[in-house]
Amino acid sequence: MLGYDNKDSEKLDKVYKVFYIVLFFFIIKIINIQIVNHSYYLELSEKNRIRTVAKLGPRGNIISSDGEVLAKNKISYSVMYFPREKIDGEYIKNLSKQISKISSTEYNAVLKSIEKIQKGLKPAKIVDGLSVKTAMYLYEVKNVFPEIEIMEENIRYYPMNNMLSHIIGYTAKMDENDWKYYSAKGYSFDALVGKTGVEKKYEEYLKGKNGGLFMEVDNRGRLVRIMGFEKWEKGNDVKLTIDYSVQKAAEDALNKLPYKRGAAVCLDSNTGKVLAYAVKPGYDLNYFSSYREDKKSENIDEFNIPISGLYPPASTFKIITTIAAVESGKIKEDTKFYCPGFYDAGNRVFKCWEKKGHKEQNLIDALANSCDVYYYNVGYVIGPYEIENVARKFRLNEKTGIDLPYEKSGKIFGPKSRMDSKGYWFVGDTLNMAIGQGETLVTPIGMAMVMMALSNGGIFYKPYYVDSIIKSDGKVLLKNEKEFMGRIELKEETYDIVKKAMRKVVTDGTGRICDIKGVDVYGKTGTAQNPHGKDHAWFVAFAEKEGKNPIAVSVLVEHGEHGSSAAAPVARDIIKAYYKTNSDKNESVNEKMIIE
Repeated sequence: MLGYDNKDSEKLDKVYKVFYIVLFFFIIKIINIQIVNHSYYLELSEKNRIRTVAKLGPRGNIISSDGEVLAKNKISYSVMYFPREKIDGEYIKNLSKQISKISSTEYNAVLKSIEKIQKGLKPAKIVDGLSVKTAMYLYEVKNVFPEIEIMEENIRYYPMNNMLSHIIGYTAKMDENDWKYYSAKGYSFDALVGKTGVEKKYEEYLKGKNGGLFMEVDNRGRLVRIMGFEKWEKGNDVKLTIDYSVQKAAEDALNKLPYKRGAAVCLDSNTGKVLAYAVKPGYDLNYFSSYREDKKSENIDEFNIPISGLYPPASTFKIITTIAAVESGKIKEDTKFYCPGFYDAGNRVFKCWEKKGHKEQNLIDALANSCDVYYYNVGYVIGPYEIENVARKFRLNEKTGIDLPYEKSGKIFGPKSRMDSKGYWFVGDTLNMAIGQGETLVTPIGMAMVMMALSNGGIFYKPYYVDSIIKSDGKVLLKNEKEFMGRIELKEETYDIVKKAMRKVVTDGTGRICDIKGVDVYGKTGTAQNPHGKDHAWFVAFAEKEGKNPIAVSVLVEHGEHGSSAAAPVARDIIKAYYKTNSDKNESVNEKMIIE
């Protein structure tokens, strides 16, 4: 049977003695901290609460191809809230009312932010994007509510306001869905993130690396002192393909017009680079990223006309009909038809826009003068299938693939489409189709792609608007290159005739306002019938200088009535800006005298 001897008993006694001694001193220490020197240790703990607040790194800039800054950062002020463990709900409401009133921010939004911060007991921003004036008023509030601190920081700023709004996009506070995604990536819940456009798509490139602000606060959350600072790092820059001078010319030309809505697209024909992308109306990007005193509720029109707007192509479609005519072999350059001002189709009379008639016309003159009767005859001779096939080859029923949301494909309406819907095709449908009326619909960027292919020998490149991503040290992280989409094969004769006819549109026809000294411009006007109001105005063109550097241009002005007077001047300013010329051949042209 096992047992303890005397030696073992003595050892055990010593262990118990040591344990009781340690326990005694531990109890004495607890009494000393909790009772005897409670005030001293409470004061010490109050002075040594450390808080770390993320200092958001400034986002990278968004710049044009020629170096103009389109999105950058500027100094503003924000209100930080430092929560303490026990705080009255009525106190939070009063604080929220004061901040809401001074910063012109919705009360419920402020209250919700403070309550969320209070629940997590971690300092964070309540409002941001404040001016110096507002910050000064809030310093007075701080005297009553010491839980807040006014902080200086960087916010997003768009110096051109609404320029390129549909491409650049904007930043704003995260919603619940954003938070679910970005919280896993280390974002603080009060961070601004890209919501649309380049700001959203390239968020993780543009986002700066946050720094840290180390602060000592007391037990009420009041700032005692700033202990240190970990410097932030600026995000990467995004360089666009946009040529600022061309973009500004497009925007200014559209804004000079009395019409409310329109769009202009300019593409580099040899690459697919977007050189200009103007939409009227745009919207002020700064509206979304700040809490300005003058911020008011606005009706924001975000409709992206170049890719989402569908319109009858009108007489610009006569380019397609011309190509179909020559490709068919049934119509030659010198094929003539007589225009008395109308076309008798038997059960219906179709009129020409020129009521007096254009008299005898050949193919070149007919396109230059946009003679409807000539193209009624062409449509009847070659038939609708030829026209529909060429329209499909020019991809007018497809999306261009540009990296923007909500792009729509055009609608080519021909006998094949009618058969698919089990309907009948009539002679009148062919005549309307030949002049771009009826049910055919296209987007402005779709017509720019047609101009691209005509100017470069039939190649379609995917349009793109981001050139590269660049680090602060100049290193290129990403570089986009042209992307081949397809080619249309046409007879050499077809290219020659179409270019000759489109050139005459500009030198002697309805597009004379676009005749520019030293630049070869090939264009076509169009006036699209609109059952909901005044007609829409079109002008599409491609241009080159000394046979080099071709560009494609498409302009649509809603309710502009005439392509020659509303849309063509916009295209002219774009082309002049790209080739850097101020010379017009036809400075004396009276735009009001040109009808189509």
